[in-house]
Amino acid sequence: MIDVRTIDWQSDHIVIIDQTRLPAEVVTRNLHTVPGLIDAIRSLAVRGAPALGVAGALGVMLAARSTADPDEVRALAADLRAARPTAVNLAWGVDRALSRVEEGPGAVEAVAIDTLEADVRLNRALAARAADWLLDRLPAPFNAITHCNAGALACVEWGTALGVLRAVHERGALGHVYADETRPLLQGARLTAWELRGLGIPHTLVVDSAGPSVIARGLVQAVVVGADRIAANGDVVNKIGTYPLALAAARAGIPFVVAAPESTVDPDTPDGAAVEIEVRDPAEVTGGAAPAGTDALNLAFDVTPADLVTAIVTEARVVTPMR
Repeated sequence: MIDVRTIDWQSDHIVIIDQTRLPAEVVTRNLHTVPGLIDAIRSLAVRGAPALGVAGALGVMLAARSTADPDEVRALAADLRAARPTAVNLAWGVDRALSRVEEGPGAVEAVAIDTLEADVRLNRALAARAADWLLDRLPAPFNAITHCNAGALACVEWGTALGVLRAVHERGALGHVYADETRPLLQGARLTAWELRGLGIPHTLVVDSAGPSVIARGLVQAVVVGADRIAANGDVVNKIGTYPLALAAARAGIPFVVAAPESTVDPDTPDGAAVEIEVRDPAEVTGGAAPAGTDALNLAFDVTPADLVTAIVTEARVVTPMR
């Protein structure tokens, strides 16, 4: 692995790893303005629910340093908050830092830096908790499948779902990881496989539609995924393609575990049906493959109903929805 944080603050600006350039090269970008940060978020140069929460808080700090007018800071923060509507962490980070705006830039900076540093500590804690939960129920070593990227690249420097598997691996209890490629932007193929290789974890990449068959064939004993929003009733919103894994896990009788920080739990959203699902550019699906003029519905996320979730693990607790 690398010793550069996915997102960090340096002196007077934000530094990110540009995830659109991976795995070919590790390139960092310096972001000095809120519009520049918004562009990086929308283009997925920085992504992953916990990382977006940190980006939201640091973005408000950028705004507070650029103007002394609290109303101007709020306007910039509103644009930032709307950059990606599905993941609750972005809005959470923005609102957390914005709550101190009347106290001046120093107060905003304090909460933003706290949000940045706490991300590492909290995700390590949830990884240890989830590893304990899995190892209490599964014989070691066990195999797992994961979807999209919920590793260090989705956080500051320690992952959620992939952080759990990393913790199990460090205890010598992880056999093999299957990673879905995660169409259409291939976060599993480009990012998760890259992280697994850096961690020295044996892994195999599969196309998304093969994930349920991997489960049905008995090749894995657990599904471990992250989340972009967890509704009050336990419904889980995550990268498109998660729901079929949950269905397959339920049929096979293996645990479907969601690893996410408390900031991803949204008590103000009653259920998954109330979540705005981001629809991205159809060209991400059709580009280079479909005939010219072909339309595509590019849903970025899906909803896994609570009754398919075995456990939600955060840094503070284990929740077993509908069970």
